[in-house]
Amino acid sequence: MYFTGRKTGRPCRQPVSYVRDGDVLLTPGGGKWKLNLRPGEPVMIRLRGRDVTAWPDLVRGSDEVDRLLRQMMVQNPRLTSFVPFIGSDGVIDRAKMQAALEHGFCIVRWRLAPP
Repeated sequence: MYFTGRKTGRPCRQPVSYVRDGDVLLTPGGGKWKLNLRPGEPVMIRLRGRDVTAWPDLVRGSDEVDRLLRQMMVQNPRLTSFVPFIGSDGVIDRAKMQAALEHGFCIVRWRLAPP
């Protein structure tokens, strides 16, 4: 993903993992990189060797984040290794998830530009 740094104004590149959900991509949004995403502002992402325009939607509601994480784990079981409130058995600790949401965790739903 390519974006402009919110403080520096410099171009940045950030690799992110994703799973496909129909015509959108889902990314766990931990870390500070997501602070550079602005509502309604497109971002260029590199997808399968091609640059594609995508619009980020930051999902922060606990029920929807829970639902999307479960969906993501089906496609990418390794999600349990880098989302700290999901146990290796795939069980989501709701209290820890809520604390993470309060500290900025989200799911980024990328809406892709038509080809």
